[in-house]
Amino acid sequence: MRRLVLLIVGLIFLPALCAAQSSGITTYCNPVDLDYRYNWEQSDRNISYRSGADPVIVYHRGTYYLFATISGGWWRSPDMLHWQFVEPNVWPVDDNCAPAGLFVRDTFYLFQSAFEPRPVYWTTNLDSGDLHVFTPRLESPPGAAGPWDPGVFHDEDTDRWYLYWGSSNVYPIWGIELDHAAKFAYRGTAKALMFLHPDQHGWERFGRDHTDPRLPFIEGAWMTKHRGKYYLQYGAPGTEHNVYANGVYVADDPLGPFVYAPNNPISYKPGGFVTGAGHGNTFQDRHGNYWNTGTPWIAVNWDFERRIAQFPAAFDSAGLFHASTRFGDLPHRLPTGPVADPAELFAGWMLLSYRKTVTATGSAAGYAPAALTDEDPRSYWLADGNVAGRSVTVDLGAVASVRAVQVNFADHQSGLYRMDSTVYTQFRIVASADSVHWQTIADLSHERRDRPNAYIEIPSPVQARYIRYAHLHVSARTLAISDIRVFGHRDVPFPAVPQRLAVRRHDDERDATIVWDPVPGAVGYNILWGIAPEKLYQTYQVFADRPSQIELRALTVGQTYNVAIEAFNEAGVSARSGVLALPSGLNR
Repeated sequence: MRRLVLLIVGLIFLPALCAAQSSGITTYCNPVDLDYRYNWEQSDRNISYRSGADPVIVYHRGTYYLFATISGGWWRSPDMLHWQFVEPNVWPVDDNCAPAGLFVRDTFYLFQSAFEPRPVYWTTNLDSGDLHVFTPRLESPPGAAGPWDPGVFHDEDTDRWYLYWGSSNVYPIWGIELDHAAKFAYRGTAKALMFLHPDQHGWERFGRDHTDPRLPFIEGAWMTKHRGKYYLQYGAPGTEHNVYANGVYVADDPLGPFVYAPNNPISYKPGGFVTGAGHGNTFQDRHGNYWNTGTPWIAVNWDFERRIAQFPAAFDSAGLFHASTRFGDLPHRLPTGPVADPAELFAGWMLLSYRKTVTATGSAAGYAPAALTDEDPRSYWLADGNVAGRSVTVDLGAVASVRAVQVNFADHQSGLYRMDSTVYTQFRIVASADSVHWQTIADLSHERRDRPNAYIEIPSPVQARYIRYAHLHVSARTLAISDIRVFGHRDVPFPAVPQRLAVRRHDDERDATIVWDPVPGAVGYNILWGIAPEKLYQTYQVFADRPSQIELRALTVGQTYNVAIEAFNEAGVSARSGVLALPSGLNR
């Protein structure tokens, strides 16, 4: 009966998904718009918060499936835009941290993080949630504890299976071969495949902007095969910092030996609203385009309060894997076919709300509405009551063409630990050019799911100066919002190219100082860097109300780099500056 109910619910939901898919909505915005589940890990301390982390997205026969830490199930989507939660028929009593899974032909296999024997599941119908036990006890691998943070890989060319795992600031990423015919018995002994080397790789250092001397963590193993090469992905240096990133080692064999990729980290986003891109997976969409997922941090109620992000990615002609995090928390289009350059998916809709004036109809003491436009998910506005009718209004300062709005809720003493039909989010977004005549541009008054990071694309551009959030319902005890983000264009000149860019590599080659002249009217800057002038794959975003310099502490000793800069405002993006070389001491 349970499976029948789930199937009926899925059939009811499917027309809504199809209708949404054909509604003209073509963009997404990180963090991914999911009904993130309330986390039980801190329930003994009476701390309640939504969280999602350590994502795995897989695509199979027209549908995407998303798995995340401590979620009680998974999500399905026909388009990577609209996600429906699936509750399985069986699930670990203490839930599943950092799950791993993959399709081999039409069978899906689901692995758990564990330090003691746990089942491995299989199903041929992820849509129904009907899981079966493939092996009741996956033992700890010989020669190593685990597998915690597993990654499972099937080599289609050889029909051989491999398991990778590790989550430690002492131990490495491990690997071992599996025997599928023997219910995933191990073949051989666990092999140490890679360790962190923070003394050589600046981005592997712990702490905010890599400034904490404590030992960093390696975790989040994932394997991707491309043109005969094996790319073993890992996350470092720690999930609770802005510099959480993904890197890869490359080999000719699934168990190595592995060589460090010179363009690491391959996914890195230390600046902006969404910070942190580590511990995710790599997958291909329906068109064959690559994506890299990760775990941005929130860290208000607990260090491990997090969200999920997805970034377009690619292999270049030299086989270097890289993800595009440039404007990685602004709207991006989903591809309708193969894409040569992942950066092309940026929609071009600029941030209109940064540091703009906000007014509210009722604020709790100490929680000013200015927090709603500071692009910081760790600060938030708190209403003086969670009642319908409360509102906040963002004054964009001038009429602009508004294309999308993102409302990011915060968990302030929410008191919720459940996720059921009683947990949902309802509000309206109204807009005005003159603060007198208003029109509704988004109506979620009938929404029946929780949307803590609700992203609303507006079908047609709206000319507005004022954007108002009109509250109807959240299921928590309190109404708290971290940021209301407005995207579109303002009719002003594009910013000028930043001048007098200067770079200096330190004696400690992991670090460099980058300075430039401020650009009048700029909202911010992207420092673009990489291992060649045509391979500026990494981005460090800086807002213009902060100093016009950064210390970049993510470099590899002995590796030459190149640096450029661009400015952005509410109209668009400047041309790039000239590219400056940042040589290593070996060739300075």
